[in-house]
Amino acid sequence: MKNKYLIAIFIFSMILTFFGALLKIMHFEFGGITGNLVLTIGMLLEAISLFMIIIKLISSKKVNEFLNK
Repeated sequence: MKNKYLIAIFIFSMILTFFGALLKIMHFEFGGITGNLVLTIGMLLEAISLFMIIIKLISSKKVNEFLNK
């Protein structure tokens, strides 16, 4: 997977986590979608994408060109 896609997934998951916190604070519920569910999905995506970014950084021979790949 390209690095720019990993960063895009990480940013999307940050937005999802923020939206989940907002849902939880305001006690909104859309069908079965609650703040807890959205927060859980967002945080899991953040952890997975951050783990994959770290693995790519460690295994990359040229760290300076990380974003150019």
